[in-house]
Amino acid sequence: MAEKSTGIKIIANNRKAHFNYFLSDFLECGIALKGTEIKSLRKSACSLNDAYVVIRNGEAELLNMHINPYEQGNIFNHDPLRTRKLLLHKKEIKWLEQQTSRGGYTIVPTKVYFKKGKAKVEIALAKGKHDYDKRETIKKRDIERDMKNGY
Repeated sequence: MAEKSTGIKIIANNRKAHFNYFLSDFLECGIALKGTEIKSLRKSACSLNDAYVVIRNGEAELLNMHINPYEQGNIFNHDPLRTRKLLLHKKEIKWLEQQTSRGGYTIVPTKVYFKKGKAKVEIALAKGKHDYDKRETIKKRDIERDMKNGY
């Protein structure tokens, strides 16, 4: 899944977020990782299911992102679900905090990828979908699949 022209290698996508939320205002940010975590990411051993972002004490933190322990990590291995700090500018953090304080919005990670050798996370502002919105999404997906297959 590496895109040679842009230098981006996608590690994980959060498909569940695209189904459960209306996503807007995407931001790219860095992530503070330990040595064994980056080695596990290079093996694409990560999951974004149920992951979300909170803002505490003026810092953005990523919770519930699962990175598998590194096989050769021995005593230096990390906790798979530990809280990780996101690297954003202060203005971006304040803007995100304002958007989420309005109500109805949350911040979810949509992608984890390598860009020029650095681990990046794409986050987005998300507003929850109702059940009828989810049914509409399923209906559109089925129609597109049927058209593609020639039915």
